[in-house]
Amino acid sequence: MDRSSELADFLRSRRARIAPDDAALEGDGRARRVPGLRRGEVARLAGVSTEYYTRLEQGRAGSPSPEVVEGLARALRLDLAEREHLLDLLARPTPARRAPAAPQRVRPGLHLMLQTLDHVPAFVFGRRTDVLAANRLARAVMTDFEALPVPQRNLARFYLLDPEARERVIGWERIAAETVAMLRLEAGRYPNDRRLADLVGELMLRCPEFSDWWGDHRVLRRTHGGKSYRHPLVGELHFSYESLQPPGDPDQTLCVYNVEPNSATAEALALLSSWTAPDDRPVSGEIG
Repeated sequence: MDRSSELADFLRSRRARIAPDDAALEGDGRARRVPGLRRGEVARLAGVSTEYYTRLEQGRAGSPSPEVVEGLARALRLDLAEREHLLDLLARPTPARRAPAAPQRVRPGLHLMLQTLDHVPAFVFGRRTDVLAANRLARAVMTDFEALPVPQRNLARFYLLDPEARERVIGWERIAAETVAMLRLEAGRYPNDRRLADLVGELMLRCPEFSDWWGDHRVLRRTHGGKSYRHPLVGELHFSYESLQPPGDPDQTLCVYNVEPNSATAEALALLSSWTAPDDRPVSGEIG
């Protein structure tokens, strides 16, 4: 990934979404050839010179001070994930920022937690949205990740490439676009991850919608929200999910699909659980 071009595209995409009226900027009478703010307007809002911001957007300004970064984040109205992404793009590449080459294994404590969470779907995903482990109900509600070859156990692959996902996931377009935004955040953090680059290339070729979503430079870190599925056996299932990162390991995330007690989803999930007999397969795995 060319960090200079990524930074330029990200900054341009963020300023393009802000209308001058929303930024309380007075017009100068000149016709606008592009949507959003001009470079000089971003520079004024951020408290830097137009020349400096131009060099920054072109990747020629070096490492800006924390004050400048804060000014840019404020001027471009960046959320927490976008601020994180901006810092990733501005950081100097170092060996420590390369994705580890060793296979990623589910953390033992998370593995034990999945074994106890047998009444709701839960899974652990790692780098590149690789699914490292999934409990029985997660496999029943989404797809049986552990029946797949290890390299194919991946959330982005499921949502964007599995034809069944388009039918099973309610609001598929939103969920798929959010997953692409998660990959974009990951790419900023690990710009030299070859396996991530290969995944992006495959999605670009095989998913018609991917290129537009990737090109809008949206970034996202999922923390909580709602998700719904249309299961062929028990009908619609509506969940409130929580995504939690264990202390000391930002590359693994536990995602739990909670349900309202005594709800239709709770009843359907209990029925699905009774139909899905436990097996002897382990819930742990590893991804390279």
